Amino acid sequence: MADRVTVIGYDGGPLSAPAVQALRAATLVAGPERVLAAVEVPDGAERVVLGNVHVAAQRIGAHRGIAVVLAIGDPGFFGIVRLLRRAEYGLELEIVPAVSSVALAFARASMAWDDARVVSALGRDVRRAANLCRAFGKVAVLTGSGAGPAELAALLTDVPRTFVVCERLGTEDEEISMVSAEHAIGHEWSDVDVVIVIGPAPRAGAAAGWLAGERPGFPGPVRGWALAEESYAHRPGAITRAEVRALAVARLGPRPGDLVWDVGAGSGSVGVECARHGAAVVAIEQDAFRCDLIAENASRFGVEVQVVHGKAPEVLARLPLPDVVFVGGGGPSTLAACAARRPERIVAGLSEVDRVAEARAVLERAGYTVDGCLVQSSRLSAPSGGALGLEPAHPVFVVWGDRS
Repeated sequence: MADRVTVIGYDGGPLSAPAVQALRAATLVAGPERVLAAVEVPDGAERVVLGNVHVAAQRIGAHRGIAVVLAIGDPGFFGIVRLLRRAEYGLELEIVPAVSSVALAFARASMAWDDARVVSALGRDVRRAANLCRAFGKVAVLTGSGAGPAELAALLTDVPRTFVVCERLGTEDEEISMVSAEHAIGHEWSDVDVVIVIGPAPRAGAAAGWLAGERPGFPGPVRGWALAEESYAHRPGAITRAEVRALAVARLGPRPGDLVWDVGAGSGSVGVECARHGAAVVAIEQDAFRCDLIAENASRFGVEVQVVHGKAPEVLARLPLPDVVFVGGGGPSTLAACAARRPERIVAGLSEVDRVAEARAVLERAGYTVDGCLVQSSRLSAPSGGALGLEPAHPVFVVWGDRS
């Protein structure tokens, strides 16, 4: 085992005195090629270029001497520290951090970032990062192979987003570019560290929030979810009732990184509640007036919902892949079209028992395991003559299918 392992963050500036002292004593120095070239590695020290970090960690653990690991920015923030601290390597670390690449990127862009979401696309499905960029108006993406500006932008051409691409941060060749999705797709990028993805109305000058990564004003004036119908702008009777919505959203299980389709969205109450849970939402509605209501409700709750004016199932083919789908309107053909896109789960609200059998058959043919229940509820009514009354609501079937 190495006698000592010091992890040093590098942001392109001069190293701190503790970092210089540790580096001078090193008998093994590991790090990205560009960082190894930028610092003064002692003569005779073994150099290890960080390619496969697991192999590098094994070499560091087997080294007899003093090891230094160089990392870009803050090594404890989506960095190598987590891997090196694994029990299998048995390494005790000293850490000398630098300014994180995310902090440096926002500084170069002259933006506050306490309200920004930060997501790592390193070695992960870029779709999840793109969905976060749909749901939030300010997101920093730590890029990786196959998950750079071009791949990210290709998944976001249908929403208004600006990309701040940060290449070679902290070096003499540093370059910061603010571009559209089309430019991001068509350009050849080099050594990208961070991409900041910004929505159409970044909240410059807005009051600071209290929780990092959340919009200013979070969590908003309304507590809870499955909110009363009166909380939403809607046509009388044309909204998913709170009790049904509670079960539907619970079965959908929306979470950050997901993309939810709200098909036959009506007022958008289900989609808005999913967005309040951090998911990206596409609301599909054929009625133009209701599309306006969806946009109004999203604005009311401070969330982003992409509204698509069109008729299902025809319009569904051009939409990005969903993780979960709620079908509030449409027949078997709409349900079949949703199932053809292979979301993890589909939830449907149905008012007639005959449609339940149809829905079950469609989902089972598509390879889904189907379950469901009838939601019946009665609400307290205003006392009349001193007696408490109950007002029954129209029963609704909620059917869901899990991808097998």
